[in-house]
Amino acid sequence: MNKPSIVVLGAGYGGMVTTVKLQKSLGINEADITLVNKHDYHYQTTWLHENAAGTLHHDRTRIAINDVIKLNKVNFVKDTVISINPKENKVRLKNGELSYDYLVIGLGFEAATFGIPGLDEHAFTIGSINRARLIREHIEYNFAMYNNENEPNDARLTIVVGGGGFTGIEFVGELANRVPELCKEYDIDKHKVRIINVEGAPTVLPGFDPDLVEYAMNSLEARGVEFKTGALLKECKADRIIIEKDGKPEEIPTMTTVWAAGVRANSIVEASGFETNRGKIQVREDMRAPDYDNVFVVGDCALVMNEESGRPFPPTAQIAIQMAETVAHNVKSLAAGSGEVERFEPKILGTVASLGHDDAIGVVLNNRKVFGFMATVMKKVIDNRYLLKLGGPGLLVKKGKFNIFY
Repeated sequence: MNKPSIVVLGAGYGGMVTTVKLQKSLGINEADITLVNKHDYHYQTTWLHENAAGTLHHDRTRIAINDVIKLNKVNFVKDTVISINPKENKVRLKNGELSYDYLVIGLGFEAATFGIPGLDEHAFTIGSINRARLIREHIEYNFAMYNNENEPNDARLTIVVGGGGFTGIEFVGELANRVPELCKEYDIDKHKVRIINVEGAPTVLPGFDPDLVEYAMNSLEARGVEFKTGALLKECKADRIIIEKDGKPEEIPTMTTVWAAGVRANSIVEASGFETNRGKIQVREDMRAPDYDNVFVVGDCALVMNEESGRPFPPTAQIAIQMAETVAHNVKSLAAGSGEVERFEPKILGTVASLGHDDAIGVVLNNRKVFGFMATVMKKVIDNRYLLKLGGPGLLVKKGKFNIFY
């Protein structure tokens, strides 16, 4: 009897946790497991804003796949996915093709720029290790150049962050802590530096308790962050942006625009002919794609509706990890022939947003509001818990955050 072939696409939170669970629950004689990823490392997407600001080295954020995956139980293929053909059970890669009996799609996200002129050409996005590193180097270059020009250009010291959601706010929090260090290093008066957050909604951090949002904005403003809420980014150029607030255009000279206001599922999903909703696959209750009983979807590529709110669950790491646990169980059951599958039931354990390494806000433990030091501790506990779940005590010791008091 042939062993079923299980292929997992993408080594993000969903793909990695699925693969780790499968390698623990299936023996080498029960299934062939293949993980495909374009890099030989997994990275913590929720730490990229720290890499981009320069407050955490990118090597701390990436985890070698062979530190977590047992290569005697899982075949790791370092390659780029080009397309999926669910009707023929095939995946086309840049350097070959794979066939599968069961497929798990965890290809992550892409930036959504909503057709705003100039964003694709001139704005940075925080979407990968390499993109985050580029932002950090670009900011440092502009600070270094400021005092090396005959006429200093203040646009070099103006950093605009589009989007007041999780990523945007966490990034400006890290920037607010990083700027004093950069100013000292490059002999710049810190009062000349501007960090501007542009958000189209009336307030930042939609969905958070208003008291926590007020705390976050006060904390960031005290460290020099400017907020322009109810403002739409209309155009991005190499040396400026144009926003519109209260029907009036405003031009802001800047040589650094970071777009953190929207993501969409990897475009391969839609191009491969799956039934999609807003570019994502609206999965069935057991995380399978419509019309395909052998295709599961996790993370940013999956859309799961929250029946209480009538809106999709946000694409957080917490949700992706929980999706992966359900998917791994269901794939294992099908591969083993039992056919028993579980319904995915999200359990939101809390939400914490950092405002820099020494401040944060959150809602945890039965809707208890936390902020400041306590929220910072909770954020690091959440980060460390994932490392422990993924790779055990060894990975936690190697990559964990234990700097509780600084």
